[in-house]
Amino acid sequence: MKTVSLRDGESVPALGQGTWRMGENARAHKEEVAALRLGIELGMTVIDTAEMYGEGGAEKVVADAIEDQRDRVFVVSKVYPHNASPTELPKACERSLKRLRIDAIDLYLLHWRERNTQLAETVEAFEKLRTAGKITRWGVSNFDLEDMEELQSIENGMNCAANQVLYNLSNRQIEFDLLPLVRESSTLNYQPIVMAYSPVGHGRGLLENATLKKIAKRHGTTTSQIALAWVLREPRVIAIPKASKEKHVRDNARSIEIKLTKEDLTDLDQEFPPPTSKKPLPIL
Repeated sequence: MKTVSLRDGESVPALGQGTWRMGENARAHKEEVAALRLGIELGMTVIDTAEMYGEGGAEKVVADAIEDQRDRVFVVSKVYPHNASPTELPKACERSLKRLRIDAIDLYLLHWRERNTQLAETVEAFEKLRTAGKITRWGVSNFDLEDMEELQSIENGMNCAANQVLYNLSNRQIEFDLLPLVRESSTLNYQPIVMAYSPVGHGRGLLENATLKKIAKRHGTTTSQIALAWVLREPRVIAIPKASKEKHVRDNARSIEIKLTKEDLTDLDQEFPPPTSKKPLPIL
């Protein structure tokens, strides 16, 4: 399994698992747990969740999936922005820890930014949780370049370990200014890594693209595997596709073996051009 190094030297798999929409249907619980456990067996040991997903339901699914194998898994969870104040963040973290049935969250993210809480106060609260051993490291989600520059200008803001953003073939906006900094700093680990959510898009729209189908045929794979392989080409990006069925999990795992050619990448750039101007990052 390809790995990505965090700023503190920890190496984690470049291909993980997402849990959005999990924990919302009790009848699907067993199948969702089985899917995550299979992913762990296949080396996808980064599991991303959030207190927002199923209002804590997804964290409970994760808890059952990692039971008896906590030491194999890198757990990521996210806090609502309205819980990111110095008084509410510790409470939200405790609730997530209780649902996850673990002692510490490996990476705890601010889900998105709202202006009613000062960023410096959130960072201070994160740092206190880290000192207390409730979290190992912290990060953010849906931050654009200006947000990241502001974050890194405040005290302890440079301790941010990751920025989780939307990134796939049809949403390449981070390539305009955010991702180039991550690429340039790869040797110094200066910038936080990127975690790409929705790496194969939403629904079947992207995966029905004719160019993707052509490239998938060249490699004898599926279009979703090609879309994932494209995201995984980046050395400091972790992809966290969600899969609630075991077949889908196995398909995702095989994407790590695909090596896209120059011809493939040229075709994809022509079909899905990189950004030429700055636009607001979408939040999904």
